[in-house]
Amino acid sequence: MWGTLPIALEIVLEAMDPFTITWYRFVFSATALALVLRLRGTLPSLRGAEHGVGRLLALATVFLAANYICYLVGLDLTSAGNAQVVIQLAPLLLALGSIWIFRESFSRLQWVGLLTLIVGLGIFSRDQLINVVTDAGAYGLGTAAMLAASVTWAVYGLAQKQLLRWLTSNGVMLVIYAGCTLIFSPLADPATLLELNGLQMAVLAFCAVNTLAAYGTFAEALAHWEASKVSAVLALTPLCTLGMLAVASRLWPELTPPEPVSLVGWAGACLVVTGSLLTAGGGRSLRPESSPPGSGGR
Repeated sequence: MWGTLPIALEIVLEAMDPFTITWYRFVFSATALALVLRLRGTLPSLRGAEHGVGRLLALATVFLAANYICYLVGLDLTSAGNAQVVIQLAPLLLALGSIWIFRESFSRLQWVGLLTLIVGLGIFSRDQLINVVTDAGAYGLGTAAMLAASVTWAVYGLAQKQLLRWLTSNGVMLVIYAGCTLIFSPLADPATLLELNGLQMAVLAFCAVNTLAAYGTFAEALAHWEASKVSAVLALTPLCTLGMLAVASRLWPELTPPEPVSLVGWAGACLVVTGSLLTAGGGRSLRPESSPPGSGGR
């Protein structure tokens, strides 16, 4: 889902501002998830929650909202391929933060995998980073925005992991979606929806569904797996983006130009895949009763 998202967002950004796009995505996600949980009778309740849960929810909400805007600004000023490469700092920060905060253990093989992943991302980013050097204006600003998006997303992810001690993954996401909807309401211009053509409206609908599916499954993954391993799998996202770009540029060349990647870049991509697999699967599985603090549950 996250691999296909930047391609779709670039299409919608041609006719709608980042704040309104984000507002529509959160409105749909909050409404759809609230209806599902209401039908199931599992709407979240903060009654009896430990002290500090409210502040942690506010922290996760604000930082996810900041991540959405920084990401869209960076995507608008750069390209889908560059965006997905730079944003990979986010899962790396999440992995390191989870090791430090939640004391998640890493085997030697996993450390080798993490190092391989970092080196692979550096090599893979070579072609995109050259663009930053050759265009120090908008491209550089867009990359800075994407770096900010990485930091804010990592903070959100760590807060989300901790919240799973008290709430279900769906409960946490409903509160965050509703909070982000309120944050973006004063900044959105819903009337611009009427200015979209059929393709743009369909792509906006996909972006809305993408939000619910991607963050819902991410939250559920955190409830069942260590955050450091989840972040390692997410390192595969830019490869998915470039693969989708290659397909989309052949089918709709006027909408999605291909991203240039050299043979050296593809060698880095192979290292990313190898490092991700080693980091995610290179350690012994933890039993539920020996899970680290904040590992979450249902």
